[in-house]
Amino acid sequence: MAGAATANVKQPKRSALRQTTLMESVYQEILRRLQRGQIGPDDRVLDYEIAKEFDCTRMPVRQALLRLVNEGYLVGSTRGFMTPVLSADDVREIFEVRRLLEPSAAASTISVLNDTQRAALATAYRDARRAYERNDMALMTEANVEFRGIWLEGVANTRLKSTILRWSDHSREVRRVTMHKPGTMEMIADGLQAMLKAFNELDAVKLQLAVRTFIDDAERQYFLVIEEDSGTRKALAPLSR
Repeated sequence: MAGAATANVKQPKRSALRQTTLMESVYQEILRRLQRGQIGPDDRVLDYEIAKEFDCTRMPVRQALLRLVNEGYLVGSTRGFMTPVLSADDVREIFEVRRLLEPSAAASTISVLNDTQRAALATAYRDARRAYERNDMALMTEANVEFRGIWLEGVANTRLKSTILRWSDHSREVRRVTMHKPGTMEMIADGLQAMLKAFNELDAVKLQLAVRTFIDDAERQYFLVIEEDSGTRKALAPLSR
């Protein structure tokens, strides 16, 4: 009976499977660009342009973009899709959430990461150090995203992982605002070095402290730049008559 019931289950059509696979490919590519800051706050993501790029219909592209909207990476507008606009209060709240989640999440992976993943962490750190030495913001962004992505892969709690990933727009905004400021890239490289050392020493307490310090430094740097920019705008504003 069980065999007969199984035999009667309809298999998905190949065209539907192709659409699903294509949607996932589009989703992963747009997500990659978002995480690496290749889509900025002034950019518009248009479904027909993405469809042309992937040489496909607009349906799987729309599905991918709506999934990104549902997950908080994009918002819809009358002129396509765009990244969310974060206020100063949004940024403060997300930093608070990250401080609560990321240190313990990273520490939970210490005994889980394999040798290949640990080697990849070391490579990402070396790339970050080289980016600092060369003043290469694109390479620093890539190294930072790569390092974080590696240890996140080791987080066993899928809900915790997805919640942390939910705030990638926050990380992207912080990098966009602060990366050009002198001292930021050195701070990032030093922070990754401290985390790598804790990973290699299998020291969960030290790792939690390193992650928390990394987040605190990023928050301090972000609001320092915001305050400086605000002061500059006030100084340049014409005097009222």
